[in-house]
Amino acid sequence: MIRFEQVSVQYEGTDRPTLSGVDLTVPEGELALLVGPSGVGKSTLLGAVSGLVPHFTGGVLRGRVMVDGRDTRTHKPRELADLVGTVGQDPLAHFVTDTVEDELAYGMESLGLAPDVMRRRVEETLDLLGLAELRDRPIATLSGGQQQRVAIGSVLTPHPKVLVLDEPTSALDPAAAEEVLAVLQRLVHDLGTTVLMAEHRLERVVQYADRIVLLPSPGAAPVIGAPADIMAVSPVRPPVVALGQLVGWEPLPLSVRDARRRGAELRERLAQVRPPSGPAASPSPVVAPLPAPGAAPPGLIGRLLGRGPRTAPGPGADDPVTRVERLGVRRGRVEALRRVTLSVAPGETVALMGRNGAGKSTLLSTLVGMIEPTTGSVRVGGLVPSRTAPRDMVRRVGLVPQEPRDLLYADTVAGECAAADSDAGAPAGSCRALVSELLPGVPDDTHPRDLSEGQRLALALALVLTARPPLLLLDEPTRGLDYAAKARLVGVLRALAADGHAIVLATHDVELAAELAQRVVILADGEIVADGPTRQVVVSSPAFAPQTAKILAPQEWLTVAQVRAALEVSDPGEPTA
Repeated sequence: MIRFEQVSVQYEGTDRPTLSGVDLTVPEGELALLVGPSGVGKSTLLGAVSGLVPHFTGGVLRGRVMVDGRDTRTHKPRELADLVGTVGQDPLAHFVTDTVEDELAYGMESLGLAPDVMRRRVEETLDLLGLAELRDRPIATLSGGQQQRVAIGSVLTPHPKVLVLDEPTSALDPAAAEEVLAVLQRLVHDLGTTVLMAEHRLERVVQYADRIVLLPSPGAAPVIGAPADIMAVSPVRPPVVALGQLVGWEPLPLSVRDARRRGAELRERLAQVRPPSGPAASPSPVVAPLPAPGAAPPGLIGRLLGRGPRTAPGPGADDPVTRVERLGVRRGRVEALRRVTLSVAPGETVALMGRNGAGKSTLLSTLVGMIEPTTGSVRVGGLVPSRTAPRDMVRRVGLVPQEPRDLLYADTVAGECAAADSDAGAPAGSCRALVSELLPGVPDDTHPRDLSEGQRLALALALVLTARPPLLLLDEPTRGLDYAAKARLVGVLRALAADGHAIVLATHDVELAAELAQRVVILADGEIVADGPTRQVVVSSPAFAPQTAKILAPQEWLTVAQVRAALEVSDPGEPTA
């Protein structure tokens, strides 16, 4: 169905090809998973299937890409629209209409399908993806995860033979991700649809792949094979695979079910060791988390910022950085938050979790003053955010949104830094010093749009930290990040917490919460339904437990790093992998 023949792609202004010598065949009715570190050319390879590369992106494509007998060099994207459905990393760039139902119908209308066929397929897709209640909603009012489901649905309705998906579950909660993957499985198995998908959250998808295409480095030839074989040599791997490598399981498990079946002996060994009291810090060397590769050492961020977080006048050092009392927020007909009560202490890291549309982003927006409460009260640093000038709030709370590019307006990194210094009233060069630490090797004249997702996140984080806010808010901070970039982010956030910053992050990434958060708050339909130590909350939750916790339950281990440290202490004479 899809065939690459010695394909190379090089963009203008680059000194080496992004892709080189790609020979690849994906048969009809297979799900092929494209993996590799950030920046190796995964999106370029996907774009070559849909014809976006080179017809839309520019650059030079050598070799040939065939899709169901059509040569993408001679067929432009519009001539492949009936054959290939594409969903990119940014759902907002995908939409052309205003409401959910209209968006689902648009692709079929463009292909000239009959109205009765369009109506039937829209209804089928609304049910498949759990969108029926949102059919009349304006797309602009949906959460990021809801928008992603709409984007996926809009390419399913024309019934393409090939689906090309770039990070399709990145903004979805665990349950919604499972629903989308179940739909893709049904399309592959029952209808013979061919799916080529790139995804960084391998813990969600690797067990569903028929084959894996690994791009190990920029311009390197792909390595293709069975999932277990490729995971054994891949530089990126999910926790279930990392745990299997640690204890020497062969073949490597790809699912929690496989790992649990082999884990009896491991659970018996770990039963002799006290489980950790928390993921972020512990007095026991057995459970102390391992440092993230390339992370800033504790205290360095504080020194760069001057004196750690800025101390706002009003509350004492031991008082909560933010206090929310019986907060209610109504947005149009939707009651987004109801009776939410929450406080966060200095140095505390809290993960907000819950399904798409539960109110996580609304709560963050209220804390930063972008949304005014309908009922209840919100105070940050002793001030009411919605009634305080932004110039004053920026010194008390900073928000890194789901799309870091929303904070980036200048044409260069240097321009962004100069604006951040001015807005924060910080000495010239303050922001640039942070960028140099968080984003080494990026020249001042680089345009922010030329940065990768992880680099844009690091730049946005530096801009927010320039004002040294005691409270840092992050909305889906690991979206689009590979495991190495996520490890660096964890290291930076740990250093910030150690320097006294309170951190609240809204995330669907259960592995991030297990690695970083001391406390987890779960929202459902705008209400808090769970609030407690990470270990207690996530281990008891089928939806929000990390892979390690599911494999080793009922023991309360959260990460592979904790298991490695425990095994080194319990069996000091036996080296672990």
